[in-house]
Amino acid sequence: MKLEKFVDRLPIPKVLKPHTKSKSKTYYEVKMEEFHQQLHRDLPPTRLYGYNGSYPGPTFEVNKNERVEVKWMNKLPHHHFLPIDHTIHDDGHHMHEVKTVVHLHGGNTPADSDGYPEAWYTRDYKETGPFFEKEVYEYPNHQDATALWYHDHAMAITRLNVYAGLVGLYFIRDREERSLNLPKGEYEIPLLIQDKSFHEDGSLYYPRQPRNPSPSLPDPSIVPAFCGDAILVNGKVWPYAEIEPRKYRFRILNASNTRIYELYFDSGHLFHQIGTDGGLLQHPAKVQALTIAPAERCDIIIDFSDAEGKTMNLKNRIGCGGQDADPETDGDIMQFRVTKPLKQKDTASIPKILRRRPFFRKNKVDAIRHLTLGASQDQYGRPVLLLNNTKWHEPVTETPALGSTEIWSIVNAGRGIHPIHLHLVQFFILDHRPFDTARYQENGELVFTGPAVPPAPNEKGLKDTVKVPPGTVTRIIATFSPYSGRYVWHCHILEHEDYDMMRPLEVKGFRTQ
Repeated sequence: MKLEKFVDRLPIPKVLKPHTKSKSKTYYEVKMEEFHQQLHRDLPPTRLYGYNGSYPGPTFEVNKNERVEVKWMNKLPHHHFLPIDHTIHDDGHHMHEVKTVVHLHGGNTPADSDGYPEAWYTRDYKETGPFFEKEVYEYPNHQDATALWYHDHAMAITRLNVYAGLVGLYFIRDREERSLNLPKGEYEIPLLIQDKSFHEDGSLYYPRQPRNPSPSLPDPSIVPAFCGDAILVNGKVWPYAEIEPRKYRFRILNASNTRIYELYFDSGHLFHQIGTDGGLLQHPAKVQALTIAPAERCDIIIDFSDAEGKTMNLKNRIGCGGQDADPETDGDIMQFRVTKPLKQKDTASIPKILRRRPFFRKNKVDAIRHLTLGASQDQYGRPVLLLNNTKWHEPVTETPALGSTEIWSIVNAGRGIHPIHLHLVQFFILDHRPFDTARYQENGELVFTGPAVPPAPNEKGLKDTVKVPPGTVTRIIATFSPYSGRYVWHCHILEHEDYDMMRPLEVKGFRTQ
């Protein structure tokens, strides 16, 4: 259905207040609930799942080294309102549809608080998955200042739970960030971007079947990808924001299931990117456009001081599947109206140096792993995208030692970008190098067709999700610490992750807490 753009004001998610707080820890309780929320002026309220009855969920604001504990409570109904495919990953969703487990994405977190996909539980913890460990999750927050996010990670239904609204932001603050003269307070704005589609009655649309289903397909059947035709920011469809003619800091998250965005301003304003998934860059990077895949975060500053009285649109160039965006639908993200008077002189700045410390110590490399992104078919003829040609339930093959540093060379011989996410660690992108995909698919021979290309300046920071372009070998380097235990790595296109582009990752060692 067609909805008018830029008629709803951009909402700002509320900051979550602790349940209790002491010198040793800060304790929160968060409920996962079903509720209805109006996502556009002309839509009836939409049925959603969310944290504490809101979409997006409330924002955590914590300090580096602050010990945080969260009791994540499933208060959702027993039956899902989105179509569940019962033919994938038989681990309980046949009988218990509304499984949940929370993952703090980008968090350097003990294994039993990471949100392992099979550590799911149902309403009031009455039924649990094979890896259920505990009700209260611990987040030590030993990381530099950054924007993390939390979302559902339940086995085989992550795509549905995240689409239904189980997402929220989690900011870590530290002394280094506070020492910089960055825009703050009301001039620091989160932008959580998702795409959705709606029925006329305001309910969410998610397909039960692929576009051209064969008679043999189950109903419902998982789809290989999904993009909605409406873009939401902070829970509103194509909103607008009234701002002052000054510098603003925007914390951007792509929380979409499948969609990659290439963001730009129709006014030509530059993005001054100051941070990536894992925190601040060493130096700001100026870019005209910003390509952001599912799960990636970008920390940017925009200077609107020359735009008093003007209106400009934040737009998107890439449509679903890589074609051009449609100006009627996914070509727009939101609108900025520089119509508010300047409250006081803008003294914020964009520092030339953001971070003085190196991202990595010069450790020896303990292992180099060669990993492939590929595909097979299931008994219904559906594509099954795989890591290393290996399904989820097969034995663990990625087993780095605790404290070891590894280079992962990820080979993408397919036709699309895969955003690959590693749990536990932040890593550094080394390079992307093109190769002859036809020869590789014919006989497995890896023949490079050009030099290795280092990451762009705005990607030379800590990352937990990397875009692996088709026809390239992408190399990343990571140190697996400070916790051992069972984690995962996967593609963050959620339809891929659910079936079957996810693998366990076992960090071997003695320290688990």
